[in-house]
Amino acid sequence: MSSVEEAFETQLKNIQSRTGQSLDELYTFIRKRGLTKHGEIRDMLKRDLSLGHGDANTLTRFYLQSEQAPGTCAQAPTQGQAVDEIYSGKKAELRPIHDKLMSAIGKFGLFEIAPKKGYVSLRRKKQFAMIGPVTQTRVEVGLNMKGLRPTARLVAMPADGMCQYKVNVTTAEEVDKELVAWLRHAYDSAG
Repeated sequence: MSSVEEAFETQLKNIQSRTGQSLDELYTFIRKRGLTKHGEIRDMLKRDLSLGHGDANTLTRFYLQSEQAPGTCAQAPTQGQAVDEIYSGKKAELRPIHDKLMSAIGKFGLFEIAPKKGYVSLRRKKQFAMIGPVTQTRVEVGLNMKGLRPTARLVAMPADGMCQYKVNVTTAEEVDKELVAWLRHAYDSAG
């Protein structure tokens, strides 16, 4: 089991502990509300169970996943299919960079992974990073954080963008202490 899968498993156990309900009981609670849209379910869980955004979002995703395959218990998703698709074809060579980044970030603590079409978004209370291949030879790490001086490596982004900074990574060896420290700063800033 990867560190990300372990983080999701721990998060689900913590949700059950905080609410005093098993996953089956939580799923029944959600089902009885009759909601079907991710955002509606997430907001209801935040309101009715006082869950934080990340916990409500993760529980919603697992619930919706379990509803697609009735009779099966939701398990922590692997980075698997979505990430495999992102790093397929000519971008497959970049997968070791992604894996090394995720391994480093997984040591920080709990967070949510939200795969998108061409990248993964990483969230706590808010998004702290985006990771994805932007060319066949380069992975871009977008960072949401403030107060750092841009460098040749830590590139400042336009003010209206999704991230304040980006770092271009072309080899797994570039996932070094400096980059991990920036990721940690962004993680801590996301709350």
